[in-house]
Amino acid sequence: MSDPSKAARGANPDFRTPIGRARGLGSAKSGTAHFWWQRVTSVVLALLVPWLVGTLVSFIGADLVSVQATLAVPLNAILLAAFVLALFWHAKLGMQVVIEDYVHTRAVEVTLQILLTFACAAGALACIYSIAKIALLP
Repeated sequence: MSDPSKAARGANPDFRTPIGRARGLGSAKSGTAHFWWQRVTSVVLALLVPWLVGTLVSFIGADLVSVQATLAVPLNAILLAAFVLALFWHAKLGMQVVIEDYVHTRAVEVTLQILLTFACAAGALACIYSIAKIALLP
């Protein structure tokens, strides 16, 4: 500890390295939110996967018109859209951690994070568009 008076007052000790204190680097304070959103999307996916599997199994032997009619039901379209959004969000959060942990060149890391964000957004938008197009067929 650099200041003994802080220890006497019961302040939290500074566990950063000397170079960390000199640079002023510390917690980004975003880890807890990231952790919880990863868990929330996991729970949403865990709840929606049985519905999705059941729906897909019901399509066995079905013709295109009946599949379209099933997906045109508002509840089914909304649940499928929620599944897609949770899936891409969960994937983005997971891949973000992998990139942060294993890519050590800052420029490459930033580039990959930007590409990941665009890829997940494009995938989610394409899926939502497809769901809307099927659900709103005349």
